[in-house]
Amino acid sequence: MSDNHTVTQAESTPLRRQPVQQRSAKRVERMLDASAELLDEVGYEGLTTTLIAKRAGVAVGSLYQFFPDKRAVVQALAQRNLERFITAVNERFGTVDTRHWWDVVDSLLDIYLAMHREVPGFSTVHFGDPVEPRLLDDLRTNNRVIVDALTRLLTSHVRLPAEQVTLPISIAVEAADGLLRYAFQLDPHGDPDVIAETKTLIKDYLASKLGE
Repeated sequence: MSDNHTVTQAESTPLRRQPVQQRSAKRVERMLDASAELLDEVGYEGLTTTLIAKRAGVAVGSLYQFFPDKRAVVQALAQRNLERFITAVNERFGTVDTRHWWDVVDSLLDIYLAMHREVPGFSTVHFGDPVEPRLLDDLRTNNRVIVDALTRLLTSHVRLPAEQVTLPISIAVEAADGLLRYAFQLDPHGDPDVIAETKTLIKDYLASKLGE
């Protein structure tokens, strides 16, 4: 798939204005990086635009040029998380046998788990749900945005029509979301037994609905 942004683009953008110059784009990235670090340290409730600006090394007024409030900053961070997830999945699909759900589910969950453990702020905000259920898009739940992105991505690799895979993918995403949250409640690094059972459950379910 040549345009990952098209896959993940939400109906609304949190940015007041798009950074045109490279210098402005880098400044916005620093703000997002700063907010990610701070989310791990103080949580969403403790996050403020003043803290973000200070950590990013910019004036608060500079932050407000692009974001109206901290919610918008975290919304942009959640959108960036999703774009990075879809990009990583797309790249992984180029190296695995997508004819088998076992490999597909392994790829999806392994990338999600790696982001949860390694990407600053991801364990706090994920794709937006800990903040609010429609953070990525005003018109769709966060999980629905993920489902739509995965459906487009999967149907470009697996020869199945979108109308056949959307509901099974929706159920798989909701199930995996709940089970992985449970895994990280039991163990900060993700309980390995729960993760293994989650993979088996999702693989068996998708195989039963969409074939081996």
